[in-house]
Amino acid sequence: MAVGAGEGEDGTTGSDDLVARVEASLAAHLPAGDREIRALARLRGALGRLARPFDELAGPEHVTGSAVVVGPRGTVLHLHKRLGRWLQPGGHVEPGEAPWDAALRESEEETGLALAHPEGGPRLLHVDVHAAARGHTHLDLRYLLVGPDRDPAPPPGESPDARWFSWEEALAVADDALVGALRAARRQPEAASARAGDAGPRPARVPGRRPAPAQ
Repeated sequence: MAVGAGEGEDGTTGSDDLVARVEASLAAHLPAGDREIRALARLRGALGRLARPFDELAGPEHVTGSAVVVGPRGTVLHLHKRLGRWLQPGGHVEPGEAPWDAALRESEEETGLALAHPEGGPRLLHVDVHAAARGHTHLDLRYLLVGPDRDPAPPPGESPDARWFSWEEALAVADDALVGALRAARRQPEAASARAGDAGPRPARVPGRRPAPAQ
């Protein structure tokens, strides 16, 4: 899907247009396994039911964006400070932000790495619905990000425990909510290129404008 439709001059996206773009990416997504099938159905229902599905302040159920980072060493996980579990980076969607932009912003903030969406634009890997803090429910959209061969360096305030895991190590520590996303990422050509020692070309960034997910 081309960049620009429904975007303001600052690169932000109108709510109705954003819902339509996310719905289109979900319609094209093929879930793997019963858990993801249920999550996909619930997420699509919520987009049609919730007045402000991307706003964490609008209600306890809202869309979040996270990422599986791939690179020459495998994938990056961080130890969640409150939950004490190794998780993929990600978090809430800010006002005017798309979930794929939130996934990139949060992942860079939590790892201290310069990351990028793959060539062709943001790629939806996996969806999951799970309980979160304060009685909230996260409708999580997981995207692929490409990372450099560098050690994560989280800034102050983020979990200091972030590191590269081999795919086998990551699957061994992952909970049920993450396993499907890791398996989906491992099948991507960028992961194979990274294992061969070449993370592939880095797509150019246009300030204030990022592409919608590839269909």
